[in-house]
This record gives sequence, structure tokens and C-alpha cells, in this order.
Amino acid sequence: MTPRIDPAKYIGSGLTASLFAMGHEVEKSGLERSLFELVKIRASQLNGCAYCIDMHTKDARARGEHEQRIYALNAWRETPFFSARERAALEWTEALTLIADNHVPDDLYDRVHAEFGDDALVALTFAVLVINCWNRLSISFRPVVGSYQPSATTAA
Repeated sequence: MTPRIDPAKYIGSGLTASLFAMGHEVEKSGLERSLFELVKIRASQLNGCAYCIDMHTKDARARGEHEQRIYALNAWRETPFFSARERAALEWTEALTLIADNHVPDDLYDRVHAEFGDDALVALTFAVLVINCWNRLSISFRPVVGSYQPSATTAA
């Protein structure tokens, strides 16, 4: 695919800065960083965002995520590799990412809310919103897939 717009040229703009700020707020919310990474990978898989899949699998590995869990993420329901909290988050991610299919059913909300409570559910929801925004930008502008490398601070 041919890149369309280089999103790196707009990193300092108010538009991208606001999206980065939302992501940083999620990171400060107390939501587990490993869970945030799983959410980013799963939403990117559902959206077919190759750039974000490449980026977030690299980031997850740099932060110590097991490769087996990354490889099995698109079939998480069929594996024993994820906790009840992670499963709830992944189901929530799928529902919000594919919201036109079923909106958010009450039974799903009840299950996820029971696992997360109000504050963490709001943070989780913002985590899903942020990655879906980045997916749409990346899919639209087609940055070069494979070019991303985690920074030295990623593993910290």
C-alpha cells in the first residue's frame, strides 16, 4: 500500500496532541498497562489496522507480554490464557469497536461493570475509544507498516 499522509508530521498539532492526551489519561487512570495493551491489539485486529497491530504487539512484547497470549488474542474465548478481568475487557472492546452490530447489550454491561466498577469501566471505555480513533487515522493515512520500533522507555 502506498502511504497517503505522514501522520508524524502532525504529532505536534492540537488534534493529535489531544488524542495523545486521552491515551495518557487512560495510562494514569489505574487501568493495568498490560490490559490497555491487550485492548489496543484486539481493537486493531477487529478494525484491520496493520500499523497499529504491528505497533502494539511490539509494545506489548517490550513490556513483557507473553507471545503466546499475543498470538492467541484473536481467539481469546478459546484459550485459558486470559483472566476473568481480561476476558471482560476484551468482550467490552469487541462490543464498542463493533458497536453498530449490537450496540452494548445490558447483560454485557452488567458483566463488565461487575468486574470493573464505575471508575475502571470509564477508563476501559476511554482506552477503547482512543485506540479506535488511532485505528481510523492509521487506516485512512496508511503509514508504513513495520517501521515502528518501541522506544527504550516503552519497557519501563
